[in-house]
Amino acid sequence: MFKIRTMNKISPLGLEKFSRDKYEIASEIPNPDAILVRSADLNSLDIPPTVLAIARAGAGYNNIPVQTCSERGIAVFNTPGGNANAVKELAIAALLLASRNINEGINWCKTISDKADEVPEIVEKEKSRFTGSELKGKILGVIGLGAIGVMVANDAVALGMQVIGYDPFISVDAAWKLSRSVSRADTLEGLLSKADYLSLHLPLNSSTKGLLNADKIRLIKKGARLINLSRGALVHEEEIITALDSDHLTSYVTDFPTAELLACPKVTCIPHLGASTPEAEDNCALMAVQQIIYYLEIGTVHN
Repeated sequence: MFKIRTMNKISPLGLEKFSRDKYEIASEIPNPDAILVRSADLNSLDIPPTVLAIARAGAGYNNIPVQTCSERGIAVFNTPGGNANAVKELAIAALLLASRNINEGINWCKTISDKADEVPEIVEKEKSRFTGSELKGKILGVIGLGAIGVMVANDAVALGMQVIGYDPFISVDAAWKLSRSVSRADTLEGLLSKADYLSLHLPLNSSTKGLLNADKIRLIKKGARLINLSRGALVHEEEIITALDSDHLTSYVTDFPTAELLACPKVTCIPHLGASTPEAEDNCALMAVQQIIYYLEIGTVHN
């Protein structure tokens, strides 16, 4: 019988795929054959010698010590695309939050809740404080055209935006799914200088960490709005705040709050909700469980 340790709450829809006469699943199994994880950090975990595989119900591998696992012969899987629609929908919401001062307006409305019959008049008098911009006709630069980036680009086209994509490593599969209306940027620098909005959809690794540093930020079109739902460390946080304070950037929407970002009025922080839908959790769990089953039973490697 195979033993599976769960490091996070995993969707029951996925766990039900394990045959109970072949698998034992629990969060406290001391010597498992495989580990199922979502966001728990395994980098400091003493991974038992019995482990043959680790599957992450999510995209990316930053919470798994891949190099160590590779040296030990442990197969590591993830679930690319499983949460893509959830993140894409939040990215579209982030574009609107960056443009229309929605969050600021809602928060202001709460401050006049005690004005009774005066509320409609106050709203009409003060609403100009929250004037924003429309997305239609604006240029969106999508940096990273994987499963999520392609979906964001295509939906932005449907919203009437001009979309430019940058990804020197785009896969054939992603290219087939990308709208023909999306233009290609030959260089990141060229894209930064043109876009009214920038949306990051990159994995975090040694080549992408701190991608948007002071030198790159200086190239960004003045007044641009930045969306980062991928990984906080893709940008130099202090330099982003400096750009916001100087009005070089108009707004920054991120799924990765820090105390410094929360203190900046031009930053909209979302509490890491990118994949926080039951649909995404189900999709990722199903993919991760299926990968574990295939690997342990017949040795198939996928993702």
